[in-house]
Amino acid sequence: MAREAPAPGRLIGVEGSRGADVAAEADALVKRLRARGVDAAISRWDASGLFAELLLGDAADVVLSPRMLALMYATDLVFRLRWEIQPALAHGRVVVAAPYVSTAIGVGIGVGLPEAWLREVLRFAPAAAITRPAKERKPDAGWQPKADRGFGEYCASVLGSTSPGFKRRAARAKAMAWLAEASPKTRRKEIVDGLAGYEHPAGKAEPSARAASQRT
Repeated sequence: MAREAPAPGRLIGVEGSRGADVAAEADALVKRLRARGVDAAISRWDASGLFAELLLGDAADVVLSPRMLALMYATDLVFRLRWEIQPALAHGRVVVAAPYVSTAIGVGIGVGLPEAWLREVLRFAPAAAITRPAKERKPDAGWQPKADRGFGEYCASVLGSTSPGFKRRAARAKAMAWLAEASPKTRRKEIVDGLAGYEHPAGKAEPSARAASQRT
């Protein structure tokens, strides 16, 4: 008898302007899902290593424009979709993309890019079935220029030294304002309860969408 193919999974986008908040929300959501028996995984920003590798040398030599940063995000997202998100969905897993499309648009708007252009660049990405906004902590603070924290922080780290007039606080405020309008206020409990149909014994693998043999 042929083995029954697994049902397609569900994609959840966790969005926010601050990398630490997005990561914390993704971890909390996956913990709740797995406690209910849902086989959930996380796909994180810069899974490709593209952003990190650019700063392996002298950071002062890295000159990137806002448009180039958005294109890098799109490139990294192509990698995540190909090697993490789509394979996990095909096996019936719930995948938490932290962050996903809305974060790229919100941060892009924050650094001065037009929304229409950002949407065109990211139109290849399938829509998330569910969007969960991360709780924005320290909302009055600007992005810390720490390239390993998240996309917004990476932009602040690069643009702060290369773009005259770039203001980290104003840029993050614009990003948060857009995200607040764009992201539905979906409660974590509602998401977990709504995925009851996907409940099944979760494996013992770590909550990551990445295949073990994906990178060396």
